[in-house]
Amino acid sequence: MKNRYITLCAALVWALSGCENELDQAPISSGSTPTFFQTANDFDQALTTVYSDLVAYPDRLYNLSEMRSDNLYGVGEAGVRDWEPINNFQTTLATNPYVAEAWATNYNGIFRANTLLDQLAANGSILAPAVRTRYEGEAKFLRAFYYFDLVRTFGRVPLIEKALVPSEVLKVPRTPVADVYNLIIADLQTAIANLPLAYDNTVTADKPNIGRATGSAAKGLLALVYLTRSGPTYGIQGPGLASGEYGKALTLLNEIIASNKYGFVAKYADIFSYTNENNREVIFDVQYISGGTGRGGTLPTLMSPSTYFAAVKIPFAGAEEIKPVSNDLLGSYAATDVRKDFNFQMGYTTLTNFKETRAFERKYLNETLRGVDRFDWPVNFIVLRYTDVLLMKAECILRGAAGSPAEVDAAVSQVRGRAGLGPVVGVTLPQLLEERRREFAGEGLRWHDLVRQGVVLDVMNTWIAKEDTRNKITRNITANSILYPVPQAELTAAPGLYEQNPGY
Repeated sequence: MKNRYITLCAALVWALSGCENELDQAPISSGSTPTFFQTANDFDQALTTVYSDLVAYPDRLYNLSEMRSDNLYGVGEAGVRDWEPINNFQTTLATNPYVAEAWATNYNGIFRANTLLDQLAANGSILAPAVRTRYEGEAKFLRAFYYFDLVRTFGRVPLIEKALVPSEVLKVPRTPVADVYNLIIADLQTAIANLPLAYDNTVTADKPNIGRATGSAAKGLLALVYLTRSGPTYGIQGPGLASGEYGKALTLLNEIIASNKYGFVAKYADIFSYTNENNREVIFDVQYISGGTGRGGTLPTLMSPSTYFAAVKIPFAGAEEIKPVSNDLLGSYAATDVRKDFNFQMGYTTLTNFKETRAFERKYLNETLRGVDRFDWPVNFIVLRYTDVLLMKAECILRGAAGSPAEVDAAVSQVRGRAGLGPVVGVTLPQLLEERRREFAGEGLRWHDLVRQGVVLDVMNTWIAKEDTRNKITRNITANSILYPVPQAELTAAPGLYEQNPGY
């Protein structure tokens, strides 16, 4: 799967004329092309293009979640960077390119998934029944994935379940979050029913299955959906519905654990090793391959300042500034916690002998196994891993689902033990949240964790008072800051169709 998974050139093979030209005007760009779907290979290529819109997901998490959270203090020093207004909670983000990318790319993936699903219904008889069933499961998993990302980012979004032409799209208003969730849940339930729990590393025909969506990935995502829906509403039309579905989430998480298809990797660094990809921790990831073919990742470059690459004699041109790790996060690690040195670069000396004392996140950075340029990192990005399943289970129990305090303590102590720390007893929700922060730093989970737990306003406003030493965040954040604005390009494309989120 790795040498076809993020194959952007395959999107060119799928002749969706005008697709890219409309991205700034409507969420879904053009109608389907039923004449393309004539062979089994056509369907396979079409499925590849649905996966291809995952390529920017790690960067999006870094820019819109990690940067937004108390993990980073991203204030630029050489002019205003696109990520700085996100860090500073500015109200002018409707024109921010990172916000626009989140809307456009997710809807491009939804359009491709819808087109494939439409054609499976119309022409899928040319496929073997088992293949047709699996393709439907994968397409619905990905459609749910893209919609869930949209809901967490924007709240209400247009709900589109089939491929539409632009004139039809321009008539679809934003849909209540509960209705979008209904499609997400139905799609993931289909994926669970249609897909195997896991794949091994064997090759089927000329394509390895590793990297494809699985039933376990669908269960893990659905568990996170239930947890997110169960979060508070904050009085906004956002991702939390106060639904109290912790028991549903726990059932799915226990099924993943009981399957024995995945497991706890003993050494923290091994989870993210370039030479240990697709290890037992990995339930779903975004796959990359280097070599100058356009299929490499860019997250390590976003995390790392260009002056660091120059200092270690890596000839990557660029102008990335340091996005410093917050003092609050660094100070939360115990002296013996092995995760701190792995997760962060604790300063460096530039070529001009300037001693940069601030730390930056480097979890996915391996200088010796880099690709040909700064856009060509080979390492996969882990979207869901086994440790997250364990800690989400602990969260469900602490929220009242069936289970014991001993199970919570055991899960957290196992994670701490791998980090070189002692066990704990009587774990509370705040303690669990802080352990998640240390464990998943650099993985883009922190902002969504804070929102889901109902503490984002208190935590962030307290953190701003301590960490905003340059006075760039000029006001207390409110519930309106939980969602990003609808991109201005979408408002302009159909005046009056979408109302802007409050606060922008």
